[in-house]
Amino acid sequence: MINLSEWALKHRSLVAYIMIVAVIAGVLSYYRLGRSEDPTFIIKTMVVQAAWPGATVEETLKQVTERLERKLQETPHLDFLRSFTRAGVTTIFVNLKGSANAKEVADTWYQVRKNIGDIRHTLPAGIVGPGFNDDFGDTFGIIYGFTSDGFTHRELRDRVEDIRSKLLLVPDVSKIEVLGAQDERIFVEFSMKELASLGIDRSALIAALQAQNIVRPAGTIQTGNESLSLRVSGAFASEQDVANTNFVAGGRVLRLSDIAQIRRDYSDPPQPQFRVNGEPAIGLAIAMRDGGDILALGANIKKLMATITADLPVGIEPKLIADQAVTVDGAISEFMTSLLQAIAIILVVSFISLGVRPGLIIALSIPLTLAIVFPIMQMAGIDMQRISLGALIIALALLVDDAMTTTDATLNRLAAGDDKVEAATYAFRTYAFAMLAGTLVTIAGFVPVGFAASSAGEYTFSLFAVVSIALIVSWFVAVIFAPLLGVIILKPPRAAASAEPGRVFRWYRSFLTFALRAKWLTIFVSLALFAASFLALPLIPRQFFPSSDRPELLVDLSLPQNASIYASETAAQRLDAALKGDPDVARWSTYVGRGAIRFYLPLNVQLPNNFFTQAVIVAKDVAARERLRVKLEKILSEEFPSAISRVSPLELGPPVGWPVQYRVSGPDVDQVRAIALKLAQIIATNPKAEKVNFDWIEPARQVRIRVDQDEARLLGLSSQALASVLNTVISGTSVTQLRDDIYLVDVIARATDEQRVSLATLRTLQVPLPGGRTVPLSQFATFEYGQEYPLIWRRDRVPTLTVQADIVAGALPETVVSSLSPDIAALTKALPAGYQIVVGGTVEESRKSQASVIAVVPVMLLIMLTVLMVQLQSFQRLFLVLSVAPLGLIGVVAALLLSGRPLGFVAILGILALLGMITKNAVILIGQIEAERSQGKNAWDAAIDASSSRFRPIMLTAVSTVLGMIPIAPTVFWGPMAFAIMGGLLVATILTLIFLPTLYVAWFKGTESTGPSSKPA
Repeated sequence: MINLSEWALKHRSLVAYIMIVAVIAGVLSYYRLGRSEDPTFIIKTMVVQAAWPGATVEETLKQVTERLERKLQETPHLDFLRSFTRAGVTTIFVNLKGSANAKEVADTWYQVRKNIGDIRHTLPAGIVGPGFNDDFGDTFGIIYGFTSDGFTHRELRDRVEDIRSKLLLVPDVSKIEVLGAQDERIFVEFSMKELASLGIDRSALIAALQAQNIVRPAGTIQTGNESLSLRVSGAFASEQDVANTNFVAGGRVLRLSDIAQIRRDYSDPPQPQFRVNGEPAIGLAIAMRDGGDILALGANIKKLMATITADLPVGIEPKLIADQAVTVDGAISEFMTSLLQAIAIILVVSFISLGVRPGLIIALSIPLTLAIVFPIMQMAGIDMQRISLGALIIALALLVDDAMTTTDATLNRLAAGDDKVEAATYAFRTYAFAMLAGTLVTIAGFVPVGFAASSAGEYTFSLFAVVSIALIVSWFVAVIFAPLLGVIILKPPRAAASAEPGRVFRWYRSFLTFALRAKWLTIFVSLALFAASFLALPLIPRQFFPSSDRPELLVDLSLPQNASIYASETAAQRLDAALKGDPDVARWSTYVGRGAIRFYLPLNVQLPNNFFTQAVIVAKDVAARERLRVKLEKILSEEFPSAISRVSPLELGPPVGWPVQYRVSGPDVDQVRAIALKLAQIIATNPKAEKVNFDWIEPARQVRIRVDQDEARLLGLSSQALASVLNTVISGTSVTQLRDDIYLVDVIARATDEQRVSLATLRTLQVPLPGGRTVPLSQFATFEYGQEYPLIWRRDRVPTLTVQADIVAGALPETVVSSLSPDIAALTKALPAGYQIVVGGTVEESRKSQASVIAVVPVMLLIMLTVLMVQLQSFQRLFLVLSVAPLGLIGVVAALLLSGRPLGFVAILGILALLGMITKNAVILIGQIEAERSQGKNAWDAAIDASSSRFRPIMLTAVSTVLGMIPIAPTVFWGPMAFAIMGGLLVATILTLIFLPTLYVAWFKGTESTGPSSKPA
């Protein structure tokens, strides 16, 4: 094969030109790369909803949910179905397997729509929908709230809609959602008694409204010159037009305003509301297109909003609620600082250990490598985000390895008297393929990260991609650019400098000699330390992903599930009052009747429910967040005792929700409920678990109207007619729509408040009869109270009740679940056939994600073994190389125990990647030993001389990697991985230089030479 270093030196001008172009391209790509907070990963969930107005929970469950779920179970790539059913409404979550890629997900959602369309005709009459939402994963990173003083809600909404239209024109904006807007209604309220006394038929009144407001073509006249459309007047333009509607009753012409109260108001009951800093508001949530630059988007929106704000009337005030651009800017600035610190550390190590001129080659190799990496990232669609930035820092510590090896080899040959060209090409002839094999082995260590078929794997994919790109690029830089730089910069060392190195080297050589003499003791101690570290693994706490270090707090407030939105609004106002004036609070927003919109990709989004309220509180900093968390926990426990409340920071990684979860499932709802209560008692006994609750369990009151069918028939009434009358009287019926500018305003016919709201007046409600008379409802119906579940959750068509709990500060979900396992296993054994308890929440997600990683480990091992076998071509040497890799566990366990960091998903990825790093050093060392033996040395001398010659580059690489990790070691997300790699690599490097030569000598039965000690070549 062509010697690339020799080629580069023969084409110096071309190589120099390529270097200049690479730097320019790198700088341009750096500024063009997309910026975002988290890597994009597909939320593989679709929501299917259908309504059957008037149906009970049981009817909806059997006739709608069951039919839809049976068909949805045919969905390709399906992981599981999860649904909740309320009276008249079903909501089904279709969750796909983590292995489904983006194209498969899009095709699957098309298939879901098609399959449901095929069975639409089998659903009960009166079904509304089904509807589909596959934009469940859209992230709205920038949110503005608009409050008003002296303006009506409609006036504020008009302004907000106008602002929305302008913001949609900003580049990179994909969609904008309006939050908290209340639709207007025109209420036509009448007295049933008065209608009856006037002999007015309710249905005729409704028909008159509908007939006048209809939009129908009246024809077109075609003349010789033009076409004239005919328009019939009468359509409603305002509530006054509705009031002026006339109709004939009893031979008289009446206006609607004569017999009913007509007023314009907002939805009753209210739609989900949005509050900003305790004030009612309307929000605009802005989503960025895929691949956009959130920093550029934030700057463009900020500029446009400044212009818009200047034109707003006094009293309407925009407030920035969420700004991902600021968060991303801060995160990128922080990581760039860490990157520069890592570069500085590596350069200091290089300059001190190698000298100024060799250190300068390393200093130039780093920006050259990064300059080539950035354009490749841009072409691959990898943005600057949490994972890719961390990957750059990890790669940075690894990419100097090859450059150091090349530079060190060049220095050694210059010291031996070779000319510059010969010395610069020596490294390629000697180490190029060993370095390439080591690079590929290191990349193989990251393969489980890149190909883990799970959401967590998708979330961390760019770690594999960026590290792989950087390592491959660094090899080319080391064999093409570094030799050219070496010829230009390096000078032959002075005689004094080329003498045997100083104290550290002499100490290492003497210690290695001692280890070889006591080879069986060395091997035994190494294996004993490995066994001890393996036994100490359970002492390290487990964790899936840590909490975010952002200053936000989420406050979830769930009232009893039959609570009205009015109760949630009252609770939200009380929470707002508690937050006002708190010195730790920067701002907050409250979502009443729904969860927060996805302003942060890993957010666990909650669907609209009247009983649910969520507040997003932005503290002034992380320390203030923790103080605020303690205060809120106390306030919620004391002032909201009947609510299920939770205060939590934002999550990192795939969203989970309550950290401790157990699913109880089985065919009978009551039996499931009984088991769940027993399970909750067990969880409550754990001192580290708190706020044990259920996703549904408490029945709600229900008024049942028993109709005497015989009496009703004698009166000329049917259950259908009665239900229609009651619905109109109590809830109201939409009879037509008023078209007002860009809005559609429903006209709602219903009874007056005193007849509609009170349960007491329900008995005396006057029901119109076909002859024009009315009778009280109590004449042919009786009333009784009953109970039913307000909603029922199911998983894969089986009723499922989830028992949930939070954990005390400082505890980890994995630890709590582990301690509960014996008691829950005993309860599970006693369950009837068909019932089961399954661990959910953080622990389940962690297991699924780890399983997806472990599933790829055989592929990783196969790639490693294949590369090693091609390089070594010996089973004995392959065994020797692989024997060192597991010993890194000694340093991993020690580092995690001493630092108190948990063993989480990211740390496990670091351990797998560590295998590749350790193996790379072992490959190069074994190759060097074989090269020494090929010169006629015995195994003993070859092991000592090879280890001595590789001591400096191996130790320099390890020290650079370890010290280069320091900037990210304190971070919440990368800390566990950094400590795992730092500890594991440091210990494994020492063992590579001590244990591996010792094992080699023991394996090949090498004996100590009796002559004078040989010197390294």
